[in-house]
Amino acid sequence: MTLSLAEADKILADNFAPWVLDLGLCAVETGEMHAVLRLPWTDRLAREGGALSGQALMAAADTATVIAVSAARGGFVPMTTVQQSTSFQRAVVGADVLVDARITKLGKRMAFVDITMTAEGADGPAARACAVYALLG
Repeated sequence: MTLSLAEADKILADNFAPWVLDLGLCAVETGEMHAVLRLPWTDRLAREGGALSGQALMAAADTATVIAVSAARGGFVPMTTVQQSTSFQRAVVGADVLVDARITKLGKRMAFVDITMTAEGADGPAARACAVYALLG
C-alpha cells in the first residue's frame, strides 16, 4: 500500500515539532520504499553568505526519512533517529531543495536510508546523508 501525498502531508502536520513545520516541507512523491519532500527556499533558512543552512538540510533529511519509512510501513509508526551522517557537496542559494529518502533495508526494528538533497534544477546533489532509525511500533 503506497502512502498518498495527502497522507504524507498529514503525517508531517500531526507528528513534528512546530519548528520543523516552519521549514515548510511538503511531500512531492511517495513510493513503496521512498519519499521525496520539497524544502522551499526562504531567506529565513540562509546562513551568513546567503546559502541554505546545513541545519535546515539535516532536519529535512531526517523528516524525509520518517515519511519514507511511513510509506514503506503503510502509515506512521513511532521511530527515532539512531544515526545520521551528512556530507555537504555544494551550496544552495535561492532554490528549493528536493529531499529524496530511499530505504536500503527495512527490518522489523531498524531502517537504513540513503538521502540525496538536490537544489531544484541543479545537475548534482547539494548534500547526501545516510541514516539509521529504530522502529518503535
